[in-house]
Amino acid sequence: MSQLRPALVAVALALAIATPAQAAAAPAITVENGRTQPVFSYADAVREHVYVESTVDSDQDGALDKVRVDIIRPKESGPGLKVPVIIDESPYYDNSGRGNEGERKEYDEAGNVVKFPLFYDNYFVPRGYAVLNVDMLGTTRSEGCPDIGGRADVLGGKAVIDWLNGRAKAVRADGTPAVADWTTGKAAMIGKSYDGTLANAVAATGVKGLETIVPISAISSWYKYQRSNGVIYNYDYASWLAGYIDTDPAAKCQAVRDRMDAEDGDDTGNHNRFWAERDYIDGLLGDVSKVRASVFVVHTVNDLNVKPDNFSAWWKALADRNVPRKIWVGQTQHVDPFDFEGRRTLWVETLHRWFDHWLHGVRNGITREPRADVEIGPARWITQRDWPAPFAVKASLRPAPDGTLGLKPAPRKSTASFTDVAMSENDMVAGIGTANPGRVAFTTGPLPLDLRLSGTPTADLRVKLDKPTSNLTALLVDFGEATRVDWMRGQGITTLTEEDCHGESTEADDACYRKVVTNVATRPLEIVARGWIDVQNRHSLSHAKPLPPGEYGTVKWLTLPQDYTFRKGHRIGLVIAGTDATFSGETGTGANVTVDLAGSRVVVPFVLGTPLTDVPKDTARFRGPERVDLPEPEPGFHFF
Repeated sequence: MSQLRPALVAVALALAIATPAQAAAAPAITVENGRTQPVFSYADAVREHVYVESTVDSDQDGALDKVRVDIIRPKESGPGLKVPVIIDESPYYDNSGRGNEGERKEYDEAGNVVKFPLFYDNYFVPRGYAVLNVDMLGTTRSEGCPDIGGRADVLGGKAVIDWLNGRAKAVRADGTPAVADWTTGKAAMIGKSYDGTLANAVAATGVKGLETIVPISAISSWYKYQRSNGVIYNYDYASWLAGYIDTDPAAKCQAVRDRMDAEDGDDTGNHNRFWAERDYIDGLLGDVSKVRASVFVVHTVNDLNVKPDNFSAWWKALADRNVPRKIWVGQTQHVDPFDFEGRRTLWVETLHRWFDHWLHGVRNGITREPRADVEIGPARWITQRDWPAPFAVKASLRPAPDGTLGLKPAPRKSTASFTDVAMSENDMVAGIGTANPGRVAFTTGPLPLDLRLSGTPTADLRVKLDKPTSNLTALLVDFGEATRVDWMRGQGITTLTEEDCHGESTEADDACYRKVVTNVATRPLEIVARGWIDVQNRHSLSHAKPLPPGEYGTVKWLTLPQDYTFRKGHRIGLVIAGTDATFSGETGTGANVTVDLAGSRVVVPFVLGTPLTDVPKDTARFRGPERVDLPEPEPGFHFF
């Protein structure tokens, strides 16, 4: 014991001298009031890049594709201070750019990024996070070829998570090994549109280390993105998009684009293996049962780029598995919550608390708050326990031969007929109450009170055809003058000149962005919900079965989801037609469609507490506006 005493004394003296100085200098995450604090210098942050080896060779050059990863992290991060990671993986860093202002990456002479798009780096790096801007395989400075939701897209992003957790290799530009010894391995993925889609896709692989994702206006099924129950929106879209996002010479990846054209099933519109590979709810590369991450979904019910059935189906599947989750549901078009009018600061603060909870383990109560924020009118929001409104009930609205819509079934053997022709939605809703050979239409009387739709209507029709198939369109329409979100102009927002700032800035990369306001328009009607189906896909998306001509069959399908309030005095309309030329590239089949009115209805989820028995019929037929020219979606609205 006497021999040990001098050594113990020496150690004690050393600790007594060194500990205060070390404590003063030791970098640490600082948490106050349930939030990490900006204690790290953004200007002094480490900016570097690495190339992570993936598990795919998408360009078939004999070598595994490498993923370019641009990194910004606190200079103090390293073996002594490990930080979690926020990832925005994107194919758009050198073409359309990111965000409302289309920011692109900018590089210094060493090839490191000095301007990271969006505010994530400016805001979160000072608070003890690393931010990674990842070039999706086949785009910007990554190797390979994009395959639009397939193996290369998914496994490239997964490899980055694996590298952060020591399961994959990476090199620097000079070929030397790169080890992520500065991270805890805990990662989040965030992004809008394609970026959020990649977050969904990687989460569906079940990769360890991905703790949370924030998919914004994101795809959960590429079939839903380009199909609706057999109806094709755009032909050869995957190859077109691949050509747009790949800025390398076209010949390099032409074989991949040709293969996608050959496999996408545009000749039938059916679901096949091509689409199964690109399905993240129940697909070949991953599915919702493998999701380990919590999920913060943001989408808008008027997004007719990434149509809202992509979020509603994903949300329901997550709920069925009790995945920790949160949701914001807006009413603009393809818009980031950073650009929801009046919500920017709240969005940044909510995202901050979400990441602090899941990546830093901060107990800030965010998971105990109401799960859903819902926009119920232009820049008017409510919070509720979940989405759809958990207190909604389903009401069956039934068409009648006199053109009315109510709660009672039509008399037996009453019918209405139209011809499947390619018709714009403007034409479908024009002149309600007058005959139109391309559609049939039905309306309630004036509503005695407000009725809020929350969720997904179901079209349930009994029809017969004089040809083997027809496309069917069901539109739920609000007839009544009102000021509504004008989601078709500027995607629902106007960008102002005034800026606000969120985070720290440098001369090369500021944290300031232009404010926005919500666009509104006063119109006599609004198409609230839309749904499409090819009759031969009524039983299966994968195997077409024609309806024998002259025989009745039941055709039942979900429209796109909505959250919308029909105002007192307005009328609810149901329009049934053939091919919707506004959203489908198909031509009409020319089939004559007979609707058995007694066997047909549309089921609408209305918020509980509204007296649905009071939805009236008029004794006189309603005659709507002769013509209302709704604006067409603006060019280019279908991507980014």
